[in-house]
Amino acid sequence: MPADSLRPRPLGSSGMAVSAMSLGSWRTFEHLPPETGAAILGAARDEGINFFDDARYDDETGRAPLPTGYSEVLFGELFRSAGVRRDEVIVANKLWWEFWPEQSAAAELDGSLARMGFDHVDVIYANPPPDGLAVADLVAAVGGLLDSGRARAWAVVNWQAGPFAEAVAAAAGLGVAPPCAAQLPYSLVRRSWVEGTEMTEALHAAGAGVVASFCLEGGVLSGKYLSGAAAGRAAATLADPRAAPAVAAAGELAALAASVGTTAAALALAFPFTNPGVASVLFGATSPGQLRANCAAAGLLDRLSPGDIARLRQIGTA
Repeated sequence: MPADSLRPRPLGSSGMAVSAMSLGSWRTFEHLPPETGAAILGAARDEGINFFDDARYDDETGRAPLPTGYSEVLFGELFRSAGVRRDEVIVANKLWWEFWPEQSAAAELDGSLARMGFDHVDVIYANPPPDGLAVADLVAAVGGLLDSGRARAWAVVNWQAGPFAEAVAAAAGLGVAPPCAAQLPYSLVRRSWVEGTEMTEALHAAGAGVVASFCLEGGVLSGKYLSGAAAGRAAATLADPRAAPAVAAAGELAALAASVGTTAAALALAFPFTNPGVASVLFGATSPGQLRANCAAAGLLDRLSPGDIARLRQIGTA
């Protein structure tokens, strides 16, 4: 049965409601057996997730029949194999602008839709504009996607506050719906992008929610590397100075998790919900069990004391 804590909440001004936890597909399904991928999507629906994030990614396996975009083919196949009903969920994809100006926004999205086997996406995220593409022209292009029915709403991914505020103003001037969300890295050790004054003001002006990503800092905040023996994608980067804040915070987070009877991963995924501007927390999973454990994070704050929550928010601030 769906977890009550995942009850859908408004995604900005889009008119759509999304589950508190959302499932991403980056660097996931192409590395798993198809039956596992389908089981993950099925478990997501069982848990109450209705927000799925896909995109065109380059092949990392050396086995895909397409150098880029096989991630979308696979997502569509697994989506249908799992029996997910398209009319019951919110599907997002991304405009990377990688082949602009030769490839327009409409052509890029049409390619994604064809590979996924869908006739529209619910949310189209726009990556920051490439050199030569003005923010206002990007907004106009996205507005065309909305007018054509290829997308129901738009959002931004990994934009800095200044350009995002410019996009919000451009949308108002052009009569385009404002971006409904900003997908941004947001973790115990990476807060300023979301919590900065300029971004907060831009989000408010747009009426946009935050879709929090990279909340586990590549898995470092889960505590899996504390012993130094674990293998994983982040193992080779632990000595990088950029990973130092997460490495330093992992032990303290694990200690708090033990004291309140949960896991470090759950606490790290629960942290964004201390910010009322967060609409959904995006994560990936490699098994149905991991997905179910992650979903529990959405209701974790309800059973923590104010003191526990204060301790959680203090981690990573030194």
